Amino acid sequence: MVRKVQSKLVREEIMAKKRIAVIGAGVCGLGAIKCCLDEDLEPTCFERNDDIGGLWKFQKNTAEKLPSIYRSLTINTSKEMMCYSDFPIPDHFPNYMHNSKVMEYFWMYARHFDLLKYIRFKSKVQSVRKRPDFSSSGQWDVVVETDEKQESFVFDGILVCSGHHTDPNFPLESFPGIEKFKGYYFHSREYKSPEEFLGKRIIVIGIGNSGADIAVELSRGAKQVFLSTRHGSWILHRVWDNGYPMDSSFFTRFNTLLWKILSSSIVNSHLEKTLNSRFNHAHYGLQPQHRFLSQHPTVSDDLPNHIISGKVLVKPNIKEFTETGVIFEDDTEEENIDVVIFATGYKISFPFLEDLIRVTNNEVSLYKLMFPPDLEQPTLAVIGLIQPLGIVLPIAELQSRWATRVFKGLNKLPSMKNMMTDITQRKTAMEKRYVKSPRHTIQVDHIEYMDEIATQVGVKPNLLWLFLWDPKLAWKVFFGPCTPYQYRLQGPRKWDGARRAILTQMERILKPMKTRSVNTEKNPCSELSWVKMAPIGFVALASILSYYRYIYHPKRK
Repeated sequence: MVRKVQSKLVREEIMAKKRIAVIGAGVCGLGAIKCCLDEDLEPTCFERNDDIGGLWKFQKNTAEKLPSIYRSLTINTSKEMMCYSDFPIPDHFPNYMHNSKVMEYFWMYARHFDLLKYIRFKSKVQSVRKRPDFSSSGQWDVVVETDEKQESFVFDGILVCSGHHTDPNFPLESFPGIEKFKGYYFHSREYKSPEEFLGKRIIVIGIGNSGADIAVELSRGAKQVFLSTRHGSWILHRVWDNGYPMDSSFFTRFNTLLWKILSSSIVNSHLEKTLNSRFNHAHYGLQPQHRFLSQHPTVSDDLPNHIISGKVLVKPNIKEFTETGVIFEDDTEEENIDVVIFATGYKISFPFLEDLIRVTNNEVSLYKLMFPPDLEQPTLAVIGLIQPLGIVLPIAELQSRWATRVFKGLNKLPSMKNMMTDITQRKTAMEKRYVKSPRHTIQVDHIEYMDEIATQVGVKPNLLWLFLWDPKLAWKVFFGPCTPYQYRLQGPRKWDGARRAILTQMERILKPMKTRSVNTEKNPCSELSWVKMAPIGFVALASILSYYRYIYHPKRK
């Protein structure tokens, strides 16, 4: 009799679990499945492809509505900064991983947490619609196509993890004469490898990360590569001071606080001076009119080397195409152009959501870039619709941690009026800071946005408490890289291994490069001496006090 009662309770518990649809099994979708399981929700993930990984799954052929990368693509965020917060990347993996290594890590994560059984591959979500009783139930009707057969499902929540690199922005109307151009032109998402372009004269339009990468790779075998840019760009390099990864040096809580205290003009001047010390952007034709913090920078270690060797020639925007070439806006002309590659980015779209989320000029109105503010029930969230000066993966994971708690009823969203106010304020701040561009509509600062979401979840690290009770850890958290483990130190779903992961993160950064034995005597220039430590200690104390004065200032209440 007791067993029957227990079995009945278990069945009722299973039936009571909320069912969540996760759309996409890429970097965001895998984290979303795990977050659902952490909150005892029942996820079903629908993935159009036959594999996990989303954008990072290399495929020889480009399929419509699927993300696409080129064979040589290497990630421009380092492993300690881009991992899931409770699953460090193996210490022997390189800091900047080739796409095949990224996929290897995703498979390790999926197997470790047993995520694969929740994924339905080759399944395309056709539509997501509110149920007739949505205002009371918050439920959704979801139609999915698998093997040319359609199925209907009912879900209690939707996590949209489909990414925003599927619909290419291909603005041919902005290039007069393109219809008479006799050469070959295509969008960068179709580019796979350089072999077929050997000996060609090529123009790459756009100086984002893809544009710079493709221009550099092609220039090794092409007759000549021209890189056309409307605004120019500031160029970051992966290898930063003392050879450490750029993002692990750049994204620290100390730097973030310093930038808040100092004026944007001082911060811009310092960063621009640092970048120009490597190579003068004006001499290389790359310096933009805008300041560093006003546009998403480009990460490229090789571009300056290929410009100085003449393999890549930087040109202004194209004014007009001719039959065999182009005329640039400075009235210079290049003839006998064989190939033009449009590295012009992507458009935001959610075709399966119909009118649930409206996109206008690549802008969306979402609370914290996640929640539609006008839904009667907060049971739909968009994950990873961000363009960070930083790293997408840990941000998307935090978003999923928050969204699943909202779905479960553990966290509440503010009123529609307050959400709209927040959306308007974020949009105004973006317009004030950034150059007007389709790529600057979902921009966020890495640590600031992470803390914003972490505060909602209750997992933002308490620095004051750490300095009082665990100063060794506090030092690493404040001055070291803001790695994802920081958001597993406390609060819901904290991870017992987070402290150790933070204290050993520098060892994992150095491990893959220690492939040759060298003299291990300490170089006095490589570490801070005790003489230097004393004033930094005072700076640290003053910084922490300033940090809490900023956080708890009455005007922020």
